[in-house]
Amino acid sequence: MHSLTKSFICCIVLGFLIAVLPVAKVDAASLWSDNTNLYSDHKARAVGDILTILINESSSASRTGKANNSKAASGGASAGTGIFRWIAGADFESEDRFSAQGSISNTNRVSAKMTARVIEVQPNGNLVITGTQSIKQNGEEQKITVTGVVRPDDVTAENTVLSSYVADAQIRIDGHGPIAGKQRQGILTQIFNFLF
Repeated sequence: MHSLTKSFICCIVLGFLIAVLPVAKVDAASLWSDNTNLYSDHKARAVGDILTILINESSSASRTGKANNSKAASGGASAGTGIFRWIAGADFESEDRFSAQGSISNTNRVSAKMTARVIEVQPNGNLVITGTQSIKQNGEEQKITVTGVVRPDDVTAENTVLSSYVADAQIRIDGHGPIAGKQRQGILTQIFNFLF
């Protein structure tokens, strides 16, 4: 009974101290920054923002050329008579022909998805973007570089834009490695093509 009374008194004293003593103010830290609106879209609009470029480009070109040229000439002179008997008769013919034919057919298709960064906001609000994606696997490297200008209205709610909506777009794909090396002409062939 004595132990129970002692515990009861300790609880009363502790409760009194909690009620009387000043308590320091504790602020809860938020997971969200104060300037973030949960209901606004997250489209790129300022320098440093990122957006996803959906590259889907295809191009094809064909050209056929044909040229023919021919020239022929003939002439003759009869043998001389009288005091010109010593001149023998002569005939001559000349012919020149040229023919050439060639055709070119080229088809390219690029499909990729990459992220670019806004590096400048123009006075009219357009976004200047640039981005690089590099993939290296088994000694083969493929690098995609995209630069251009994007209208904010063309950026979707998912913060993506089609490459066909990028103005002044420069899409460059470079490959380095054994496979890319095999697709290039040899040095002797390149020199021969340069000279002739």
